[in-house]
Order: sequence, then C-alpha cells, then structure tokens
Amino acid sequence: MNAFVLGMRLLWGSGRRARVRFLLMALGSALGVACLAAALTIPTIIAANDARVTSRAVVPGANKNAVYQEFLDPYGSQPLRRVFIGHKGVGPLPVPPGIRALPRAGEAIVSPKLGEILAANPRAAGLVPGRVIGTISPAGLGGPDELYAYIGTDADELSGATSLGRFGAAHTKHEVIDPSTLDILRFTLGCIVLLPLVIFLSVCARLSGESRARRLAALRLVGLSMRDTLRVNAGESVVAAFVGAMAGLIGYLGINEVMAWVGLPGLRWYPADGRPDGTTIAVCLVGCPALAWVVGQFSARRAAQSPISVRRTGERKPPKKYGMLLLIPGLGIISGYCLLSAMGRNPSGGSAGAVLVPGAVLMTGAGLVFGLAPITAWISRRLAGMSQSLPLSLAMRRTEVDPGSALRVVTGLVLLVFGASLTQGVLIELDQVSRRTAPVQEYSLPAAELSTRQRSEMTALSGVQAHGLAVQSWVATLEEDLPTIQGVVATCAQLAAFTKTTHGCIDGKVLRIEDPTFLFDKNARLGRNFPFLLSNGEKLNVSVPRDTVTIQAYDPSEFGGPSLLIPPSLLPQNAQLADARFVLVSPSDPTTVRAVLDGIGAVAPTVSVEPVGIVIDSLAQLTVIRSLLVVGMVLGLVIGVAAFVVSVADRALERRGQVTALALLGARAGTLRVVQVVQVLLPLVVGLGAAIVTGWLAESSYLITGGGAVHWDWDGLPLLFASALGVVLVAAVASVPMVRRHIDPEHIRRD
Repeated sequence: MNAFVLGMRLLWGSGRRARVRFLLMALGSALGVACLAAALTIPTIIAANDARVTSRAVVPGANKNAVYQEFLDPYGSQPLRRVFIGHKGVGPLPVPPGIRALPRAGEAIVSPKLGEILAANPRAAGLVPGRVIGTISPAGLGGPDELYAYIGTDADELSGATSLGRFGAAHTKHEVIDPSTLDILRFTLGCIVLLPLVIFLSVCARLSGESRARRLAALRLVGLSMRDTLRVNAGESVVAAFVGAMAGLIGYLGINEVMAWVGLPGLRWYPADGRPDGTTIAVCLVGCPALAWVVGQFSARRAAQSPISVRRTGERKPPKKYGMLLLIPGLGIISGYCLLSAMGRNPSGGSAGAVLVPGAVLMTGAGLVFGLAPITAWISRRLAGMSQSLPLSLAMRRTEVDPGSALRVVTGLVLLVFGASLTQGVLIELDQVSRRTAPVQEYSLPAAELSTRQRSEMTALSGVQAHGLAVQSWVATLEEDLPTIQGVVATCAQLAAFTKTTHGCIDGKVLRIEDPTFLFDKNARLGRNFPFLLSNGEKLNVSVPRDTVTIQAYDPSEFGGPSLLIPPSLLPQNAQLADARFVLVSPSDPTTVRAVLDGIGAVAPTVSVEPVGIVIDSLAQLTVIRSLLVVGMVLGLVIGVAAFVVSVADRALERRGQVTALALLGARAGTLRVVQVVQVLLPLVVGLGAAIVTGWLAESSYLITGGGAVHWDWDGLPLLFASALGVVLVAAVASVPMVRRHIDPEHIRRD
C-alpha cells in the first residue's frame, strides 16, 4: 500500500506532463472498454431476442377449447408472422407473454410496428382480418420492429389447424441467427475487435514508456526495492485503467440508449437488452485493470532489474524471434488448403477443416503481431547498410534500435486489414448459403390477385429487369389423368432476361421450349392441343408447334421446366390467364432483392410473394449478420486508428530529446520530418503488405473448406489494396506535424 501511495504522489507531483499522461491513459482505456462492452453485449442482445421469441412459441397439445395455425409470409423484405386462434369452447386457455388474453373471433392483437403499418396503409388491412383491440408488449416480441399478430377466427376456417397446448418451447426456436452461424460471427468479431482491443489497451498502459522507465530507474537507484518499484508502476497503470473502465462503461450505456432507438439494418433491440450484464461489467472493470497490471509489470521489469542501463540509455536487446514461429504452422495450413484447391481437388467437408482453419487463422494473426518487430528490425538493418541518404539512414537506425515501438504503432491497423479479409470471406460464404447463386432473382405472385395498375407499378420498380407469366394448362376434371403442359407468356427479350442463354427465339409465334438441363416433356407432342383458362371463362387453345427455342434456365426458376413459349400478343384484349403466376426478375444482390421486395410490399401488401430459391428468414438473417459485421469493422477501425494516433503522438513526445539533439547538431526541419514519416511508414507498409497476403490466403482457405461455389475472392483484393494505400497516405500526412524543431535544452539536460 505504501508503494501504491508513493506512486500516486509521484504521479500528481510530477507536473503537468504526468497528469496529462494519466488522463490520456484513462481516456484510451475508456474508449477501449466502451468498444469491449459493445462487442460483449452483441451476443446478449441476440440471446434476449431469442429468449422472448421462444417464450411465446406455440406448442401443440390436447386442449379441446382452441386450435391454432401459424403463417409466415414476407411483407416486403421483412418476415410477417401471424397466429390464427380458433375457439372451440369456453374453457380456460393459455396466454402468451405480451398480451392479457387471446383474441376472440373477429379480433386481433398486433405488434406496435404492424399496427403502424395497418394505420398508415389501409390496403394492408387484409393481412390482419378483424378489429385490432390491442398491441403486444415488449415481453412478447423479439424486437421493436417485429411484425407479429394474434388473430381470432372460427375454428372451421382453419384448414391445417392443430390443437393448442401451451406457449413457451423447451428449446430455442426462430433464432435471429442460426447457432452455427452465430459461432462463426463470434469468431470473426473476436478477430476484428477483441484482438486489436487487447493491443490498444496494452498501448494505453505503456504510454510514455521511456520517461516512466527513467523515473522508475531513479527510484530503484535511491533504494526502493525491486518489488516496490514494480508496484509503483503497476499502481499508476491500474488506477488509470480502472478510471477509464468506469468512464467507458458509462459512455457505453449512453451509446446503447441511442443505438437501441436508432437500430441497425435488420436488427433493433430494447435498451434493456443492450445493457451489460454482471459478467460483462466484471470483465470490463477487472479485466482491463488486470491487463494494465500485467503490461505494467512487464514494461517496468527492465528498469527495476537494470536501472543504470536505463538511466544511461544502454544498448537494448534485439527483439525475440520466437513469435515468428507461429507463422509457420498457420501459413502452412491455409496455404495447403489453397494449394489443394488450385490443383483441382476439393478439401471441403469433414470436421478437420472446421478445427484447422480457425486455429491456423489465429496462429497467423498472432504470428503477424509478434513477428512484426524482428522483421522490421532486420529490414531496417539491411536498408541502413545500403542507404546513402541521411534521413533514411537515421530513420532505419532508430527503427533498428527500437523495433518494439513499431509493434505498438501499427499492430492495430495490421490486424484490422487481416480481419477485413476474413470478414469478406464470411460474408461471401453466408451469402452463398443464404440465397441462390444465380445472377438473377425471381419473384412469383398469383396474377389473379393483382390489378392491372399493380402489375404496371411492379414492373416499374427500381431493379426489376423484366416480367412474365407462368401458367399451366386447364383440365376439366381432376379425377382423370389428363395430359397437361406448362407454358410461359413472354417476349423474346423477357425470356432472355430470365434465362442464361436463348437461341432461335421469334417474337409473335408460339414456340416449343427445349432445355438440355431438363428432362423431355412427354406431353409436349407435336400438334397436341392444350386449353388455357382465361379470366373471362373462355379458353385459349394452343397447339405444340414444330418451331423451337433453345434455352438454358437457372435452377430454380419459374421459367425452368415449361414446354411452351406463348407470345403476349396471343392473349385477347381485356382478358388474363386464370391461375397464372406473375413473375418478376431482378439482379440477385441482397440490396436489390430487399429493395424489390419492399417495393412489392408497398404496391400489393396483401399478396403472397414467393422469392424463388430463397427463404425470407435467411434474407433477414443475412441482413442482421451484415449489420453486426459492419459494427465490428467500425469498432475495429476506431480501435486501430486510436492505437495509431496514441502511439505516434506518444513516440513524438518521447523523442523530443532526440529531435532536440539532432537539431543542435544541424539537422534541418525537412530532414527530421522525413525521418519521422519513414519511421512510421516502414513497419506500416511491411505489416499491411503481410496482412493483405496472409488475410487473403486465410479468407480463401475458409471459402474452400466451406464448400461454396466461390473459392477465390479476386473482387475483394482491389478494395483491400485501396484501403491499405489510404491508411499509408493518412499515416504519412498525420506523422508530419508530430515533429517540432523547437530547441529546448530542458529536453536533453540529462544527456
């Protein structure tokens, strides 16, 4: 305790510089803890959502008083869940959380968001038949934006009804994110947030390391024991970290209230969900000071063991190279998977890749961190020996003597670029499993439920490229096994928009469709006549022609399988095909798909939409994952930039004595600025170059073992190179004002 009190008295008695350093350490810790709390609370938000959704899940049972039937439909790009309750008796019924009683026939209870939609859009009233008598409270909803409704009806109107048992399932249902995907998300967020965060907190704990080491060496020389010397340093670091942790938690609480109100694309939560629990608070208030104590013990050990060498600026030991050994197994594993894929083999599947690749990614990232200092020292020594330039020689010799400072300056940014590569791979893999891999996306709607105006508005939506009709021929009775045929109503241009290739198409003529990827339709015999029912009750008779059009359809597709191409001009005026499907097509990127679905929901809110080849839940899940990964990248960027700024500023302050000595010897201001910029850029360029290469290999190995169609993310490389170049340019510009040529003998009085 005496050593701790001595450390605090020395801190406040060492002048303004010491107090400013303490304040910077606390502010840095506050920023780091706020980011840590945000990263740790993301799983808590998801778990709270899943818990409420599971507590309201309907479980079938032997209740004779009511039956139920659930419906899941897309409303735009959002999933809409409706539970129809059919009452059969007057006995007691279970009640789900969030409402007081189940609605009777002709009544409905809706979520607040769905209530807003019904009030703002009268055409959407068909989604919720009956009178809205109340809203569901937060206890019965996953989040504020959820579309959910309990609708009372007659039991006889529910064709697929099940006896109502209870509300609340034993196992989690309707998760926001699939459990296997959630594990991948946790691993990715750990790589892009938690690893740079540890580096950043370590940097904050070692601010003004040289000055503090000299002060501790002085205490050691005047008789303070080695253990008490370490306690003096650790006490200052721990207090700063604890004060920063408290401020960071308070700041995060304010940010959570704002973000819960604003929300993320695809995810909104209640403020209580995002408030840190006891474990998160303990990690922040205990883990951050504990890390500061460990770093303080490590950084002050040299001053405590050899104070004379510290006071006289003795020769430093070269950085250890053991950390580079982690690169060997890490790069070996991910390069091996990439080599197997390049040789035409498919190493996906099995449990080995699920264990080896994440382990290799962690070892590669750790190897980048620990191997940066010895690699930078080696390059600096070689460049200094070959260089004839004074600024370059000065910069390289300084970097050779103190390569460890490079670790503190650029590690956060290096890990950010490495994690960005991995994030791209995760998004590509999730994108492949969550939607169809074709370049186009189809939307199928029942044509009979659409008016002419609604069709016209849908075809004009942004992103919609073409439209057509898919229809099956009419049969008089279902009791007899009569031949039928499927056809599409479209022009040649429309047909080309729906298919990969089209050959031999002629507008205005009925053509027989041939697709080599589909089995031949035995019913499509030449000359056979098939009737198609029109909306006015008449029949449109179409004969199978001799002329053909050869196509290659996507799979799945409404245009894959039909045997007749019917030109729109063949349809009578003011008459439509009955029981036809109105099909739209757009590009398949998620942004366009969501925009088109939202547009369809605005034009025809009560019409059931089938996004061909995708599940609306998967699309919503992909939106949430993208939002969380973007949040992780933003947190990683904040941490990386903060670590860079703090480290560069700290280095500039620590080296004012050296700059003053060089200025007294006649060094020009331009020379000093070049030295400072080169000292910063060398480890940054080396680290970012290594991060791009190793990150791309790690991303490729992840995609290869994932078993998707995409193994090599060539499109992501230009973005990574452009980002790295931008970081280098900004770092160069930011390093220039850090050098001042002001000569102050106070800075070199001890030398």
